[in-house]
Parts: sequence; C-alpha cells; structure tokens
Amino acid sequence: MLLRIFTEPQQGASYDDLLAVARKTEENGFDAFFRSDHYLVMGDGDGLPGPTDSWITLAGLARETQRIKLGTLVSSATFRNPGVLAITVAQVDQMSGGRAELGLGAGWFEAEHTAYGLDFPDTPGRFDLLTEQLALITGLWDTPVGEKYNFQGEHYQLTDSPALPKPVQQPHPPIIVGGAGKKRTPALAAQYASEFNAGFRSPEETKAMFDRVRAACTAAGRDPQTLNLSTAHTVVVGKDDAEVKRRADAIGRDVDELRKGAIAGTPAEVVERLGEFAAAGSQRQYVQIMDLQDLDHLDLIASDVLPQVS
Repeated sequence: MLLRIFTEPQQGASYDDLLAVARKTEENGFDAFFRSDHYLVMGDGDGLPGPTDSWITLAGLARETQRIKLGTLVSSATFRNPGVLAITVAQVDQMSGGRAELGLGAGWFEAEHTAYGLDFPDTPGRFDLLTEQLALITGLWDTPVGEKYNFQGEHYQLTDSPALPKPVQQPHPPIIVGGAGKKRTPALAAQYASEFNAGFRSPEETKAMFDRVRAACTAAGRDPQTLNLSTAHTVVVGKDDAEVKRRADAIGRDVDELRKGAIAGTPAEVVERLGEFAAAGSQRQYVQIMDLQDLDHLDLIASDVLPQVS
C-alpha cells in the first residue's frame, strides 16, 4: 500500500507550513503530498492566517520538491472555469517534471461558496458541472498539438481552442474521482479517472464502494484492474498510548472515536488497521495529518509504519 500525506490547510496553515510538511514528506519516502481544496475553516477555530489557493501552493511546491507526486483531494468543480483549470494543472505538471495529479469533485461545502461569492447549484447541477469539466479538461489535454478543440455543453462552450499548454504526463495527469454516490460517481470514475477514492469510510463501506466502481468499469467496457483504488482517513500514531492521546488531544479528537472511525494507535495497531483497508481493496492510503506543526509525527509514521505496509 502506498502512503500519501494529505493536509487540510483551510484549518489554518501558511505556505511555509505546507512547504515544511511537503519537504518532510519527500525526505521520509512517502509517495505524495496532497492537500484539500477549501476556502473556509470547518468546525471550531479561526482558520488563521486564512485559506491558501491549492494550485498556487502546488505550483510553489513543484519547484521546491523533486520526487513526490502533488495533487488535490479534491478540487471542486464549482471553484474554477475548467479551461483555466486545464491550463493551471498542465503548468504545474510542467513545473514539477510530470508529478501533478488532479482530484476533481462536485463540491459540497455551501458555506465556503457563500463566504466568497461562488455559485452553489443543487446536487444534480453540481454533478452536471463535474461531468462537463471532466470531459472538457481531458479533451483539451488529449488534443494533439497543432489541432483545435471544440466543446459544446450546457454549461461550457469552447470554439477553436489551441488546447495548450500540454502536460508532461501522457496521455495526461492522473485524475482522481471519489465519493459515495451509487450511480453517477462510479460511472464518472470508470470513464475518466485513473483512481477512485472511497474517502472516510469503514472497511465494509469501502469494499461496497469499490465493488460498485469495479462494476461500473465492467459495464463501460473497461478492465477494473486499470483503476487504482484508494482510501483517506485521519491518522494519529504514537509510540505508546500516552503519545497517541497527546496527538489526539492536539487536534481536538477522542482517541476511542479515532480508533473506531479513523486510524489511530501505536504503529502496530495502525499497521493492522491499514491491513483492513488493504483487504477491502485499497492500494493507496491518504494519511490525513491535521497538526501540521508536529513534524515528528511524520517521522514516526515513516520509520515504524511505512516499511511494514509499502
């Protein structure tokens, strides 16, 4: 199982905070550094110093790291024009030497939209946006150099686009689709994604979601083995119970709740828990780190967990 570090900067983080975590991610041998794409703090807290744009952050990290993959889990289709997003991600892919990955979803957090003046359609409307964006972005990237790209959708229309710039990765950067939707989400993943993410679910729920997306692949004529499957959970690891509790307290979470609904405990306990998700089909685990100041946490996961699961 690959371990990818996953951060939530809207809870309160500067670019320098994220840079420190990304460098530690690379130093410790993790596969990737991912960040959420949100504009408003969730739950308690003031979110200071305020939100950072995900793709500006990743562009900076592209020049300050050498190996790790860089991506979003996930960007919201309500945030950006897809033509501009295709340019942005292609440029980050160029700047990183081919390490960008695009997680794209329908969006769900209405409060951040009203806080920053962004339209927030109903759920079917947001899925309509996502569907067109996936088609349009991949269409732009996959158009051969020298040819024009046209798109006529309900929400977006492109005429004689030069479809530039081109990303380094071919045919294009990996696209991650995830979510618990039982019909449209698996179908979109089967059609456009290189990875499906089951999100914050139990092993049993995760397996059911993976089964649905595999079935969608088969229905679309795609080999399900060509789709990577991943999970994401808050992870809290300590050398002993006291350290586990200290780290849980630091992020305002209950240890028992984390052990039941997320991934928490000593390295041995965490390895066992990761094995449950691997048995459900997960090939990649997004390790959600909430305390970005605790870099020793990443050192412990790298030394005592990563070698046992990778």
